This record gives sequence, structure tokens and C-alpha cells, in this order.
Amino acid sequence: MDVSKVPLNFREHPECEMVVRAAGFRDKLVKRRSDRDFSNRLMPSGVLEARLEAAVTASNGANLQPRHFAIIRDPSIKKTICPAAEEEEPKFHEARVRDESLDALAPIGTDAQKPFLETASAFIAILQKSEVIREDRSKSRTSYVKESVSLAIGCLIAALHHAGLATSIHTPSPMKFLNVILGRFSTEKPFLLLVVGFPSDNCQAPDI
Repeated sequence: MDVSKVPLNFREHPECEMVVRAAGFRDKLVKRRSDRDFSNRLMPSGVLEARLEAAVTASNGANLQPRHFAIIRDPSIKKTICPAAEEEEPKFHEARVRDESLDALAPIGTDAQKPFLETASAFIAILQKSEVIREDRSKSRTSYVKESVSLAIGCLIAALHHAGLATSIHTPSPMKFLNVILGRFSTEKPFLLLVVGFPSDNCQAPDI
């Protein structure tokens, strides 16, 4: 099937400007750290949606967009997610993670305790799709799913940092409880929970 094409929306910058832009972007990203101490301050309306619109431009298998992003702000839904996630976390650290992995996490303060889940103003649940519905309502199996999801998450975290927001990745395992709480299809597998918001006034991060 032939696909219609449009001119590539590409703008080349002068070499001197490329160097400045590259260095500026690097300087911004090297200051990014995962936040484990959020405030409950609300984010401006529309910021998360704009950042997600940037994330879904990431390359993906056959342009089938095998990923779903669910923004969770409702306190009642967050309150349901937190204990479900916290229930899995000790099991993961005590039984499913090798000792050497726990030793590697210890210096940066990552453990089963995740109190920031209670205070952060929003979560973004990212799910990977094994199947999608095309515009003609036909079903299609997806390919390069993990790669497609990972690329979008990288863009999303960079975009959120650029907007002035803090993030932390949370991966309780397993995460099937998200399908139930969010009413998602069995063909969508939770990939991770991205915690988003503003850091607390006294937030600190490992010196790495």
C-alpha cells in the first residue's frame, strides 16, 4: 500500500548555533535528577498534555503507537494506586531482586519505601500495547513494543524536565493492578508509573 508523503519538517541551524544549542540542552539535562521528595503543589493546566504530545512524536514500530499514557490526578484514584503499589514493593525487594542489585541501589537511597507516592500531584501510567485498533477498525499486532515505549518515555522525561517539573520512575512488579484500577484492556501491559510534580522545598538528591 502506497503511503502519501509530505516534505520533511527539518530546519538546519548554522554550525555556531548548533554548538550553542547542543551545549545548552546538555547543560539543562545534566541537572536532571530523579525526585523522591515531592510537594503536593498542583501543576499548571495543560503542561502534562503538551509534554505528552511531544513524547508521542518518538519513533515507534510501524507508527502503530503501541503505547498508552494515562494521566492520573484524581486523589481517589491515586489513593487506590498507592497501597496496591506499596503492597508489591516489599515483595520485589525481598524476593525478586538479586542481592547485588540491592547493593547497587543502596548508595542512592532507593528502597521499598516510597512515601512520595502520597504527595506528588500526578502520576502518568505508561502501558505497552500488544495489539492496536486501526482506523478501519481492524486489529493489528504490534512490533518493537518495548523499544517504542522506551523511546517515548525518554522524550517525556526530558520534556517534563525542560518544562520545569520533577519526575521519578516507579516500577512495582507485577503491575496488573493498574489494568484493574484504570480499566485498561488485557492487551495493554503496564510498563512503569511515572511520578510527576514539583520537588519539596528541602528536596535533596544523591551527589552523582
